Amino acid sequence: MSTFMLLLLLASSIASLTTSASDDYTDFVYAGCSQPKYTLGSPYQLNVDSVLTSLANAAAFSSYANFTSSAAGGSFPAYGLFQCRGDLPFSDCDSCVRSGLSRLSAFCPSAAGAAVQLRGCFLRYGNDSFLGKPDTSVLYKKCGPAAAGGYNSDQLGMRDAALADLTSGAAGGSYRVGAAGYVQAMAQCVGDQSAKECDDCVAAAVAHLRAVCGFAVAGDAYLGKCYAKYWSNGVYTTSKTDHGDEAGKTLAIIIGLMAGVALIIVFLSFLRRAGHDGKY
Repeated sequence: MSTFMLLLLLASSIASLTTSASDDYTDFVYAGCSQPKYTLGSPYQLNVDSVLTSLANAAAFSSYANFTSSAAGGSFPAYGLFQCRGDLPFSDCDSCVRSGLSRLSAFCPSAAGAAVQLRGCFLRYGNDSFLGKPDTSVLYKKCGPAAAGGYNSDQLGMRDAALADLTSGAAGGSYRVGAAGYVQAMAQCVGDQSAKECDDCVAAAVAHLRAVCGFAVAGDAYLGKCYAKYWSNGVYTTSKTDHGDEAGKTLAIIIGLMAGVALIIVFLSFLRRAGHDGKY
């Protein structure tokens, strides 16, 4: 497993315990960073900076955009994209993307590749051409509490009906909503996916929710190129507390601890070598 995926899974598992069910579009969901770093001032960094600047500028008038930059060095291209939630006005999309960019800078300084998912938007950049490629790997999942009284056929039936709306032939489009009784559902694909790729990704996300969330009153499943979620009325409520920042601090602590462990390993290796050198 790559370091990028390791940090991503660590961040998401902590976030599932510390974030609220708020629907604030700037709430933190997960982030991931590549292990390789770029050299400051290198052509690749200049290409990354160009891509991120383009993403920030495009969010004011678009809910999705992707860019490739090789102006500073054709051998070191950088790729990037953002996707805002389909119901966000451009002003909120712009705010969400800029919040995501600031978190990328804080969580993944100088990372050759990184991604961050907030409630209202997703950003990713890297040196691999991920644009246009399907990805149904599960990056983050969270299930809410079980329905009151345990098994509840009404709750389960409404959940399945709401989720079915997301995968029906009439759903269509990148952004999808569903509802049944007091259960609502939502799904969205990244804009670089074809209609079939989007259908396949949403179907995989919905299947994952049904498999892992049981009788939970709410659930989120974020895949590489789409997400699906459902909730019961009253579960997702607006909160003034930015619990996403708490998750971000937790991620920073995790990364710091991992760096500390690496330093300890290096120090012990040095002591071992010094011990062997001291023997005659």
